Formats: sequence, C-alpha cells, structure tokens
Amino acid sequence: MAQSDSAAGTDGGVAEESQQGRFAIQQIYVKDLSFESPHAPMVFREQWKPDVQMQLDTSASKLEDDLYEVVLTITVTAKAADKTAFLIETQQAGIFQISNFSEEEMGPILGSTCPGVLYPYAREAISTTSVRGGFPPLLLAAANFDALYQLKLRQVLEQRQAENGSEQGSE
Repeated sequence: MAQSDSAAGTDGGVAEESQQGRFAIQQIYVKDLSFESPHAPMVFREQWKPDVQMQLDTSASKLEDDLYEVVLTITVTAKAADKTAFLIETQQAGIFQISNFSEEEMGPILGSTCPGVLYPYAREAISTTSVRGGFPPLLLAAANFDALYQLKLRQVLEQRQAENGSEQGSE
C-alpha cells in the first residue's frame, strides 16, 4: 500500500517529475572502423618504439524530438622508424534520449557527456584492433571532453568573428 501511495504522488509531484531532465542511452554501436598497416610486414622487423598521434572529433545530430546521435571519431597513427606502422580510425556512435534540458545545457551534454560515455567503447575497439593487426595493445590515455568541448566552442566563436570581420571589411 505504501508503495502505491508513493508511486501515485500528488499532481504537483507528477508535473515536477516530468520537468526534470532525462538522459538515457538507447544504443551504442561502431559506425565505422578501419585499420591500415601500409608497411607490413617490414614494420614488424623494426624495434617497437612507436610515436603515437591521436586526433579526436565529435559530432551530434538530432534524429527525432528527444533522440540524438552522437559520433566520436578517433584517428590513431603509430609510426616506427619514420614509417607508418598502423593507422586506426573508428567512429563510435550512440543514440541518446535527452529531454527537458535547456538549450545552454544541451551543448555540454552533446559535446562532452555523450562523447565521455562513448570513449571507453572506442578505446576498447582501438586496442583490440591493434592486437588483431599484430601489434601490442594500444591503451589510450583518458580524454578531457569538457576541455575539448570548450576548445571547440572557442574555435567556432573565433571563426564567426573572423567571418563577420571579413564581411564588414568588404562593405
């Protein structure tokens, strides 16, 4: 009886609950995964002290009212003796249900929170792929998606300012 009383609540409680933000993972999947080892098999004869470069990018698109697809793209290039040992690119994606958040809150959720959810899956895919390619596991360091989101915001703002400056200069 107590359970049904607390579940029913009051009209005010139901309205308050429906106004709270909702964030739910609907699906996580690999959208694209590629591996190249252009200098195999000779690269296996070199001493393995790779120089590893990693690039991250994120994108988000609205699918339906409260459904968004977020894609985390990671490109890893490992070089040994100035030759590309391997190149791995993955697009780890997810579908997220996100509702009842303000416009100001949506940017950080789509640009930082969602990529943070996807990152461990992408790390595992990259590590597994490097092993399947005949190389040691590649364990990527943690990524600060809050800082990456802020950097992306600054770049967009600077680009807009530059475009506005060039438009005003041409008038």
